[in-house]
Amino acid sequence: MDFSLSTDHEILRESVRSFAEKEIKPVARELDEKEEFSYDTMQKMAELGLFGIFVSDKYGGQAMDYISYIIAVEEIARVDGSHAATVAAENSLGIGPLYYFGNEEQKMKYLPKLCSGEALWGFGLTEPNAGSDAGNTQTTAVLDGNEWVINGSKIFITNAATDITTGATVLARTGVRDDGKPELSCIIVESGTPGFTAKEMHGKLMWRASNTSELYFEDCRVPKDNLLGPRGQGFHQMMKTLDGGRLSIGAMGLGGAQGCFDMAMKYCQEREQFGRLIATFQVNAFKLADMATEIECARLLLYKACWLNDNSLPYAKEAAMAKLYCSEVMYRAANHSVQLHGGYGLMKEYDIERFYRDQKLLEIGEGTSEVQRLVIARYLGAKSL
Repeated sequence: MDFSLSTDHEILRESVRSFAEKEIKPVARELDEKEEFSYDTMQKMAELGLFGIFVSDKYGGQAMDYISYIIAVEEIARVDGSHAATVAAENSLGIGPLYYFGNEEQKMKYLPKLCSGEALWGFGLTEPNAGSDAGNTQTTAVLDGNEWVINGSKIFITNAATDITTGATVLARTGVRDDGKPELSCIIVESGTPGFTAKEMHGKLMWRASNTSELYFEDCRVPKDNLLGPRGQGFHQMMKTLDGGRLSIGAMGLGGAQGCFDMAMKYCQEREQFGRLIATFQVNAFKLADMATEIECARLLLYKACWLNDNSLPYAKEAAMAKLYCSEVMYRAANHSVQLHGGYGLMKEYDIERFYRDQKLLEIGEGTSEVQRLVIARYLGAKSL
């Protein structure tokens, strides 16, 4: 077994880490405080090639493997969760469905601008009453001649209300299946379409410099050809998309945990109490040891899931495991790091305060920790769940 990364992967890691330290870290705290999405750093991330990482160069992508994408997200998250969310959501949720399920015309129309960072795209799944229960989607799309008429709303959608957002992939009820359950399909809705409104959300606890929005559809008409893939395959498409998205959330957890550890280690090697560096007290050293051990385990689990994906092997169970474990490892790392910082860890002038807040969404977004446990249990054979 070979656990080493390739030279290309190591170069990518160093490149993204250097970029994050130089371009994102100096502005992250201010952007968080102002709840401001940065088009400047967004463009710089695009120039670095962080969008469309796993997409074929035919459509303007970087044609790298999935582990490269995950390493990039990990290194951005090591410095700031908001910027990592922008990259992760755009690649996994924005670009992913179009790339994997779109027809050739749709791919050629949308992907080049998304891969270049010229445009962003939303993933319209979650609704006010359909979060974990995604199959209970209430948004409807009725075929009227050669047009879909869409009515409903979505909430907590990343990247969907920026000045450069050009559209969203929307899950909607398009009929009733033979078994009586709702037929769900994915439909492309471009920004500026009459009846479609995207509203930016504010007052968030976390990812305050990431764009989060509500989407509203009032007799919104789009061409019949805007259907993404076959009719009735929407739920399957969304679930497959979330498999890949769970890896990116895992990467955010891993990178965030590493950032928490780095801050804790630095602080413990500088702070003195009772005439000694606090890193020399066993109670503190054990916290650092626990953090480092869990981070190493998280990295191995996440990278294995990516390896399975890159080798076209089943990886859904491992993706759920990685998302669950990495997000909860960051929770423990953030908690330990704040404790080690003491009162300073509660102040905004220390970045660990932001990491402590940002972590919580990782246990909720793209499938809660509870849902991940259900998914894992089903793969283990607990079919009644």
